Amino acid sequence: MKRRTVVEVIDGHATQDGSGVKLLRIFGGQGLERFDPFLMLDDFGSSTPDDYIRGFPRHPHRGMITVSYMLSGSFEHRDHLGHVETIHAGGVQWMTAGRGIIHSEMPLQTEGLVRGFQLWINLPSHQKMMSPSYQNVQSDELHHACVKHLKITAIAGSAVINGEDLSAHTYVPVSEPLYWHITNMASQSRLVSVALTDGHTALVYVVAGQAAGATAGQLMRYSAEGRLEFELAEGAQVLLLAGRPLREPIVQYGPFVMNSQAQIEQAIEDYQTGEFVANMSQS
Repeated sequence: MKRRTVVEVIDGHATQDGSGVKLLRIFGGQGLERFDPFLMLDDFGSSTPDDYIRGFPRHPHRGMITVSYMLSGSFEHRDHLGHVETIHAGGVQWMTAGRGIIHSEMPLQTEGLVRGFQLWINLPSHQKMMSPSYQNVQSDELHHACVKHLKITAIAGSAVINGEDLSAHTYVPVSEPLYWHITNMASQSRLVSVALTDGHTALVYVVAGQAAGATAGQLMRYSAEGRLEFELAEGAQVLLLAGRPLREPIVQYGPFVMNSQAQIEQAIEDYQTGEFVANMSQS
């Protein structure tokens, strides 16, 4: 059976976002077609309050989905739709920006460890102006499984891993994303073998330890056909991402992701003139 091969290994780079939150940007910005339908992956984590305490104040999005996944700590989400929700350790929040959403994400702690990830997923052209929505999923609402010493949290998507079917309980966007957190609980390395649809993008981000020669803070991008297989070292953790490429033009300006420069300029104008969202309420 054909197996996917590693096309490139990407090192995350240190940067800041929001009001000075220190993070590791794994990918985002240039060459986004390589990651289609994914747009960005950030890994933020620190036990130093100054690295995260100022959070992500009120800001807009249009044309994409954000998925936040917390390993440690708590953040509060507020948006113009009236949602006020807390994402705790192990929880996930899905935010579909669609035609426009304005929100903030602020830490609910002044000390201690914060660790989490934010993934951006593109919306197809016919959904970029859909109504915005928000879904908060606590840890006990997610599908957790143990498959041959592999502890798996299924955040999104369905696939067969090491011979067993696994499915997430959250909704499935058009791009059919697979988003799993996998930890090797065995006292030795384990093979991870996942049947993916040919043509779908496949990415593996190393959260801790080693996987297939890559180390923490590195992402492996795989070829587009065959079974995905890699060795996961003892105690290692990875995020597995896969999805159907949209194969549409990607034009990004900060938090706006559209298909043309004209659409980006319209988004900026709509935000500046107050037409960005309808029925604005305080957030």
